[in-house]
Amino acid sequence: MVTRHDLYPSRTTRHLDPIPRQDPVIHARNQHRWEGPLDETSLSRYERDGFLWFKGFFSQSRVSQFLNVLKELEKDAELMKSDQVILDPGSGGLRSVFAMHRISAAFDELTRDPRILGMVRQLLGSEVYIHQSRINYKFGFQGSGFDWHSDFETWHAEDGMPRMRAVSASLMLTDNNEFNGPLMLIPGSHQTFVPYKGKTPPANWKKSLKAQRVGVPGMEALAELANWGGIKAPKGPAGSLLLFECNTLHASNENMSPWPRSNLFFVYNSIENRLQEPFAASEPRPEYLGARHNIQPLDMHDEFPEIAGQGVPSL
Repeated sequence: MVTRHDLYPSRTTRHLDPIPRQDPVIHARNQHRWEGPLDETSLSRYERDGFLWFKGFFSQSRVSQFLNVLKELEKDAELMKSDQVILDPGSGGLRSVFAMHRISAAFDELTRDPRILGMVRQLLGSEVYIHQSRINYKFGFQGSGFDWHSDFETWHAEDGMPRMRAVSASLMLTDNNEFNGPLMLIPGSHQTFVPYKGKTPPANWKKSLKAQRVGVPGMEALAELANWGGIKAPKGPAGSLLLFECNTLHASNENMSPWPRSNLFFVYNSIENRLQEPFAASEPRPEYLGARHNIQPLDMHDEFPEIAGQGVPSL
């Protein structure tokens, strides 16, 4: 049996110190083929913070249709009983629906939007495919939060994603404000991998999608990173877009307001970073959580439009 060298060991029985990032953040530097719409200022900000925020990237009328799709999905009794639908552990209401780009043609088309795809390909320096897609929904007064975590820690340990070469695109389908549980991020945390002490239970994903416990960084490491980089919570109207690096630590509080919060997520992975066997789990997660077979590169028009009037404000 060939032993793999694991650059980011986690889920061990012994304590491991945080590991400095072993991969570039911007993969397209000096690769002219992957020039894109992001200027050097935006690239430097992404490299520094681990995310970019575009307030009002799409019009609200452009994204309102996706909430209508969600309402129609709730009427599909068979889908609602499937494993790819996650119910809120507190309220029992809809929390997440996975593989949205496989369910809805409108969502699939959105993954190929040249403005988003142009930026993602520029950041990753390659063709890309959808590793995972989902919609998250928090009802007013009852939507549960998500604990601090790095997506890459789970994707590496349970899906077998070898390197930090993936980007999440989060599109706000409703207004995100300080009261309805906006996504919080620790700027600069993408430069440090925080291992988790403890083994991965069998079929851990069945529990972790409702309330993550395994893979959550320790409070000491979180405090150190937050004290160094601070915490930011991008807020804005429906149609706003957040791009964040796969190892950026993030979380969200429960929704204490009467206003629902819904975000759509597409995870883009480099075609050169395809999944291997899990690094710290007995078997891979299902296809709708980590694509292994449906990994065709996403096509895009030869030209991408300028992102006029949609700058990246400093947070």
